[in-house]
Amino acid sequence: MAQKQEEEEKVRLDKWLWAARFFKTRALAKAAIESGKVHHRGERCKPGKEPRVGDELQIRAGFDERTVVVQGLSVVRRGAPEAQALYTETEASIAKRENAAAMRKAGATGMTTDGKPSKKQRRDLFKFRGSGNDD
Repeated sequence: MAQKQEEEEKVRLDKWLWAARFFKTRALAKAAIESGKVHHRGERCKPGKEPRVGDELQIRAGFDERTVVVQGLSVVRRGAPEAQALYTETEASIAKRENAAAMRKAGATGMTTDGKPSKKQRRDLFKFRGSGNDD
């Protein structure tokens, strides 16, 4: 019985992220970890890392970056209320995420464009860069 309890405490990070519903599949969780979107104590980690209760993780998914504290371990993906019990998000992380969402909603990210440039604008751009054909 002690062996069973010890095995439950050992869970891979990619499995935990999947069970906590941060990613839809384990493959996506593993890819996110390998691409550096999951940090533990400010450092990149590997999919096989074993998170412990009390560990702080920074998880970046899409526009959102969350800082969560591990509250429980699970290798089984269950319903959302049970998954949310596996972690708590820090107050600073919640405030930062809400602020970023408000900025995106207001359109203050600077990622807006007027669309595709017209033929005249493209010609002017090519002329300015010194490339293209000289008519």
